[in-house]
Amino acid sequence: MSHPVATGVSGAGWVLPTLAGRRARYGVFFATYLYQGLIAGFSLTALANHLAVQGRSAAEIGVDFALAGLPWTLQPVLWGPLVDRAGDFRMGRRRPFAVAAILGCHATLALLPLVDAGRVGALGLIFLAHSLFAVLLDTACDRMIMDHVPATELGRVSACTRAGFVAGTSLSAAIFGWLLSVSSVAVSARWLLAAAILASLPMLLVREAPADALVALARRGPPPRRPPLRRFLLRLIAALRRPRALRLLALCFALDGALGLFELPFSVDLLQHQGWDPADLSRLQAILALASGTAGALAIGHWSDRAGPVRPLRALLIASAGTFVAAGAMIGLGLSGPAAPVILALTTVLPGLLIVALMPALLLASRGRAGAATQFEVYMAAMNLGSVAGTAFAGWLAPVLPLHAVAGLVAAVFLAAFRMAGRDDLLGARVDGTGDAGLRPTP
Repeated sequence: MSHPVATGVSGAGWVLPTLAGRRARYGVFFATYLYQGLIAGFSLTALANHLAVQGRSAAEIGVDFALAGLPWTLQPVLWGPLVDRAGDFRMGRRRPFAVAAILGCHATLALLPLVDAGRVGALGLIFLAHSLFAVLLDTACDRMIMDHVPATELGRVSACTRAGFVAGTSLSAAIFGWLLSVSSVAVSARWLLAAAILASLPMLLVREAPADALVALARRGPPPRRPPLRRFLLRLIAALRRPRALRLLALCFALDGALGLFELPFSVDLLQHQGWDPADLSRLQAILALASGTAGALAIGHWSDRAGPVRPLRALLIASAGTFVAAGAMIGLGLSGPAAPVILALTTVLPGLLIVALMPALLLASRGRAGAATQFEVYMAAMNLGSVAGTAFAGWLAPVLPLHAVAGLVAAVFLAAFRMAGRDDLLGARVDGTGDAGLRPTP
């Protein structure tokens, strides 16, 4: 019995795109990460700055919003095994999970206008619920990248996803930073939901393969024979206990953890002690992130595809260490207020590009293995756990360690990461049984 397939819109003169096309891939992945950026820019920048100027402490903001980041640290356990072990659906292998996740995300965002803006804990719980669905969307999207993107395009796709995330974060931080200053959290939340729905449309309208249906709940063929979950997890743990995998996990955790130690305390210092307006700060942060995540990300992605990720990553690490040393010196000299735009530029632009160089290495380290999505999400979870830990610890560290010393600590972490990334057995080429060449793409 043949299955009907949604191949297009008859009478409309056009066919729905699929991930087999390069333009469709870039457009869908850009839009999906744009969606993630819209939520992050609202919650972590615009709303956090809005709460800070109302007198909320860095510890209170950091702990409440770190709660929303917890699902990202549990991402491999939450959804990785499900996405890796699922069979083939008529909608595609991964897209059904992405669609379900998007619907869940929108449902939780619809709760934001119903909550009193003064209840920071309640806002944090809503973003926690949203993160549970956003993690599923991210897992499905990452697995689609592994399934459909050639190795020689991973750097540019990494740049595309980074550009989407940063564009969303920047636009959201700037627009909602202003909107929160002239209206209410409820009004801003309604506009956030509208923007999120628009950004999710490409994923809702694309098909993974030409033979896939646009909407269908049935499987394609009989249910698959899944390996027992216990065996699946044991194989994953065995792969992650290898020295190379452990060092990659430490690198991922350390980089985002170090950045988390500095970003929130410096923003709170500008708002509460240097007299900055939250809308102005959100706008400046948005401009700097946009510059880093668009032109900068595309340049790093192209360089990574041509030379492999090692050289771009090490160059960014040593340069970022230098920028934090310079920022710490200016803070130590009492220039936090007048030199704030320069300090923000030094600590935002280059460090924001690290993920662009690191992501292709992590994708190729995971690709071709059983449980590839789960293993990759473990690396991403280590980064998210580092960010959550750094942000949460920053609030407690601020009263005892001056900001210029924190900047020096971040520089030291980057220098250590620079040395670690130079090891041949960490990011060097490998060839596994799948036929995938290692981290240096083939011409």
